[in-house]
Amino acid sequence: MNKPVVVTEETLNAPVIAADVSASAKANAAVIGPAYLVLGSISFSHFLNDTMQSLIPSVYPILKDNYALSFAQIGMITLAFQVTASLLQPLIGHFTDRKPQPFSLAIGMGSTFVGLLMLSVAHDYTMILIAAALVGLGSAVFHPESARIARLASGGRYGFAQSVFQVGGNLGSAMGPVLAALIVVPFGQPSISWFSSIAFVAVVILWQIGRWYKPRIVVRDKKAPIMRPADLPSTGRTAVAIGILIMLVFSKYIYLSSLSSYYTFYLMHKFAVTTQNAQLLLFVFLGAVASGVYFGGPLGDRFGRRYVIWFSILGTLPFTLLLPYVSLGWTVALSVVIGFILASAMPAIIVYAQELMPHRFGMISGLFFGFAFGAGGLGAALLGIVADHKGIDFVYHACAFLPAIGLLAVFLPSMPRRSS
Repeated sequence: MNKPVVVTEETLNAPVIAADVSASAKANAAVIGPAYLVLGSISFSHFLNDTMQSLIPSVYPILKDNYALSFAQIGMITLAFQVTASLLQPLIGHFTDRKPQPFSLAIGMGSTFVGLLMLSVAHDYTMILIAAALVGLGSAVFHPESARIARLASGGRYGFAQSVFQVGGNLGSAMGPVLAALIVVPFGQPSISWFSSIAFVAVVILWQIGRWYKPRIVVRDKKAPIMRPADLPSTGRTAVAIGILIMLVFSKYIYLSSLSSYYTFYLMHKFAVTTQNAQLLLFVFLGAVASGVYFGGPLGDRFGRRYVIWFSILGTLPFTLLLPYVSLGWTVALSVVIGFILASAMPAIIVYAQELMPHRFGMISGLFFGFAFGAGGLGAALLGIVADHKGIDFVYHACAFLPAIGLLAVFLPSMPRRSS
């Protein structure tokens, strides 16, 4: 690949003794601008990665019929996939903060490749769980380091870069149900193996990104002191803010899990739509999520991330409260609005947290992506149990109140505006 950016993350963000050196590096980055080729490549890799991952929930109706699974067992498949990613992502992010691994993305994609092959030939429930866990492992390796690369290639436009990176993943998540409807539903479980070719394409791209990334790695001297910028909130307020952000991610992803994991069942049960049509309507919802992600980062760059976080989570509450009581057409329309507004929070949350804890970009990215996966997995498992006992309609009545947790955003501290 070409080398459109010559400023390292360390020169952009690491504490240095001479403040004017850091300011000069940031000014140079702003002049150079984002490395669009790298941002596009890492976003496309995210698209491929999440397309493969989204096949798992997309084939739930097939697995449920083939193996007579309960909703609780469906939830456990999501839990096996997402908890693997949740537990490992912060650890991998912490490790790569200290020792960046430019080619780990390509190597980690192999776990997703193996998981898909196992899922295509799985003949019992245990094998399905193992396959889902392997796909989760691939996600754990991918997200922390790729989020760091997106920031490195941002040219100072951190919210924009985070949105470009995340929108690739959300578009991939939206594409999964369409591919499942067009390929997996007609041709059955073995056709999942066809998607292993996507993993090969991703490995090639990620290897090239690793080649771009490697010469830009500067390992910080362990003896050098880490100087916290004076204009940031205190350590105590930072800890409280991180806790609030985690609660907001919890509410966001529990609700999103109710839609991504059970939306097809809800539509089939309440409105008697076919499996294929339910998958296509799930694609519509996930497409709205991808659009919200794209706009959330730039809006945070312009107006402040705190305001975007506040509006994007709490702003969905009126629509989630209406959703269980409307017709099919209004259900689709409201799900689009909910997905768009709710998803705009994530880029702002990630960049806000990164600014709270400079020099821990990998750990912060891993923590929040990992917690998002874990919250979604736990939510899917718990909601599956609730659906078995109370019915799928009850799930959407109960989850409608989750966005009210967004009120906690009022306690987030104001952050100094950084020139970008």
